[in-house]
Amino acid sequence: QVQLVESGGGLVQAGGSLRLSCVASGRTLRSYTMGWIRQAPGTEREFVAAIRWSDGRTDYADFVKGRFTISRDNAKNTVYLQMNSLKPEDTAVYFCAVRYSSTPATITWVSTYADWGQGTQVTVSS
Repeated sequence: QVQLVESGGGLVQAGGSLRLSCVASGRTLRSYTMGWIRQAPGTEREFVAAIRWSDGRTDYADFVKGRFTISRDNAKNTVYLQMNSLKPEDTAVYFCAVRYSSTPATITWVSTYADWGQGTQVTVSS
């Protein structure tokens, strides 16, 4: 099992930026995928972005392409989500999660993410 701790959330005006961090511990991540998933009030969790730890391959939800960037720091066991041009509809709790499955076709499936952090709140005001 992997322990995940997110940070970096907060309140920002529309058009602003935030960088989320997720520190992982408890298990080597070399063969896993790390993802960011978000949940707005009254909605289901939705996939935002993911990065494959071994080769850095990334995937993004269409609604964040060109605005968000996921990256990793192997030495620090940390995954980042740089969020630019934020919109009020980006307001949500953002979770970091680990995916052990190696099936690329299902990388956007929230149900395939096994271990989760506690989440960090991102609020974008208009």
